[in-house]
Amino acid sequence: MVLSRLISKLEIPHDKSLTRSQLLLTSEDLLPVGSEKQTWETIDFIAYWIADSFNVNTWMIASSMINLGLSWWQAWFCVWIGYGIAALFIVANARPGATFHVTFPVVARTSFGIWGSLWCVFNRGATSCIWYGVQASIGGDCMKVMLRSIWPSVNNIPNSIPASSGTNTRDFMCFFLFWLVSLPAIWLPIHKIRHLFTLKAIVAPTAGITFFAWCIVRAKGVGPIIHQPSTLHGSDLSWAMVASLMSCISNIAALVINAPDFASRAKGPFAAGLPQLLAVPFMFSIVSFLGIIVSSSSQVIYGEPVWSPIDLLNMFLDDDPSHATRFGVWFISTGFIVAQNIRRGGYVAAIVGICMLPWNLLKSSNRFTSYLSAYSVFLSSIAGVMITEYFFVRRGHYRVADLYSPRSDGWYYYTFGVNLRAYAAYIAGILINVVGFAGATGRSVPLAATRIYQMSFFTGFGVSSLVYYGLSIAFPPPGRFRHFEEIDLSEGELPGGERDVRVSAEPDEKSSENKLEGVMVEVKPI
Repeated sequence: MVLSRLISKLEIPHDKSLTRSQLLLTSEDLLPVGSEKQTWETIDFIAYWIADSFNVNTWMIASSMINLGLSWWQAWFCVWIGYGIAALFIVANARPGATFHVTFPVVARTSFGIWGSLWCVFNRGATSCIWYGVQASIGGDCMKVMLRSIWPSVNNIPNSIPASSGTNTRDFMCFFLFWLVSLPAIWLPIHKIRHLFTLKAIVAPTAGITFFAWCIVRAKGVGPIIHQPSTLHGSDLSWAMVASLMSCISNIAALVINAPDFASRAKGPFAAGLPQLLAVPFMFSIVSFLGIIVSSSSQVIYGEPVWSPIDLLNMFLDDDPSHATRFGVWFISTGFIVAQNIRRGGYVAAIVGICMLPWNLLKSSNRFTSYLSAYSVFLSSIAGVMITEYFFVRRGHYRVADLYSPRSDGWYYYTFGVNLRAYAAYIAGILINVVGFAGATGRSVPLAATRIYQMSFFTGFGVSSLVYYGLSIAFPPPGRFRHFEEIDLSEGELPGGERDVRVSAEPDEKSSENKLEGVMVEVKPI
């Protein structure tokens, strides 16, 4: 009895008359976003990217390029190119969400099938758990520096945790405190979270710019910083720049996949289009520039580049710092805590984020960038299939009602709910990088495999896209069109319910016209 009551409290409110299949397809979070929740305008998307770009991992990625041996301008060039390319992928995958106001799990059904899409959702969910843990670990480091600036004795807390855990009592205490204070942000629904992004868009940049200016002062101007040359030359320099560029794309690869989630709340397609296309490269480049200069300044101040801004702040507290220094460190670390304290997933992600011991991924810049490359392999293959499906296979044509129906004659039912074309393409996109991935774990592999893996997002996306398009030509799915038009051919039908309108096509040699809800829809056969 107690267990049944507990289960009933955990259940999402639902219509008791629906079958299990319909419940899985039509929960409140999965249905098309209502007009009252379509509140995101241009300014909201810009604020979102200001907020998302101003976080510590963005600084770390830029700083790792200096550790790799690039000069400041070479690193910044890679940042502009990398995030500029990532913006194209984000806008492309956000388009169906902004047009039809459906979220990522639903958009994935168009390409992978109504049941086949569950793997994509699981894959993205697993990534969220890992990324939540990484963000919380960085936030814990910020918490440690903030507490140390107030109470220096925090640095001397005795350790009682085994070394095999990869952490110690002090660091885990700070990690747990940050994890705890971040939980309330998870409760907010997506259409209301824009206010949290607005707060972060004010606080985080203020802290970042303050840190930037402080480091320049301590390095005695920008002259010594910008005159540091690259330590790499020839092909080593070229491939280091490629790896740096890919790290930028990998940093927001997860956001490429679930771009429809936020776009579904847009007032219209434009709000999720041009504003994101411009805001992503601009904001990430500005934040990365701060990180590049700060990391380069550490070379001048301490004689070695420090890739983590939190470690650099912590070093400022060494050797009996003044009250002004401690206040400055407190202010900046508090701003960085706000920068990390943003909704990244649900409570499940928060729990898994602790269990995965995320601090082990941040032991060094090489380990961090290797992690980014590894998970982008899986996400790039999903993105390749999804974007190709929307723009090149069905070319903007949707049947929204079929996205919520388990009927075998629906567009997205495919083979028992799974699109085998999509899975063949997805696996092909992963396989092209498998050998290189083995090399990244320390195994001996051919140099060509390593180079392919260094471009993992491009190779995974490209191969999955080409294979999916080729299979869709060879084995056409229902609803493949030659002309591009963003239209819901099932408009007026109830999601998950019986069809009261049919679109029957008997194409002649050129085209046919079908009537749907009193609207003439031209269908050009292939």
